[in-house]
Amino acid sequence: MPMRLGDWVRKIAILACLLLLVSCQGKNQLPNNEAQVKVARVVSGQSLEVIGMAEQPNLISQVRLVGIDAPDLRQRPWGYAAKEQLENLIGGAEQSVTLEFDLETKDKIGRTLAYVWKNKVLLNEELVKQGNAIFVERSPNHKYNQRLERAQQWARLMGQGIWNPEKSMRLTPAEFRRQNL
Repeated sequence: MPMRLGDWVRKIAILACLLLLVSCQGKNQLPNNEAQVKVARVVSGQSLEVIGMAEQPNLISQVRLVGIDAPDLRQRPWGYAAKEQLENLIGGAEQSVTLEFDLETKDKIGRTLAYVWKNKVLLNEELVKQGNAIFVERSPNHKYNQRLERAQQWARLMGQGIWNPEKSMRLTPAEFRRQNL
C-alpha cells in the first residue's frame, strides 16, 4: 500500500526535528557523568579545588579523588610527594581536567567525588601506581576498583613511593589521621 502524502509530511517533519536537535547540541558536550573543569589548585594528593562546575562557573568547588587515600601532608615525606605528583600530572593551575562521576557524587562533608582524567590518563590510578596513594574501596563507587587494585599491586611489587622497603610508610593515611586529630 503506497504512503499517503500526510504520512510523508509527518516523517519529514520528524526527521527535520531530529536533525535540528542534533545540530543544536554542542560538539564539546560531555555525558551526564562527566564535567570539564579548570583546576584552581591542588590541595593534597587526593583533593583539588576546581572552577567551572554546574551552574556557577566561577565558584570554586572541592573535589576528592575517589577510590584512593593519599598520605596526609603532615605524613612526611609521603604527603608532599603525593601532592607534588598530582600537581605535575595536572600541569599546574588553570589546566583543564575531566571529572568522571560514579554512583555517589558527594562525600559526607560535601566534596564532589570524582575520577580525574588528564590527556586520557586516570590520575587516581597514576597516583596509586607510583606509590603516592593507596587504593581504598569506596562503596558504591567501584567503577575503576580493579584498575586501582592492580595499580597498587604494581606499586607494592616495584617498591614505589610509600611501598619503598627502605623508607616505607608505617601508618595508612586513615590510621595517621585518627592518631593525629
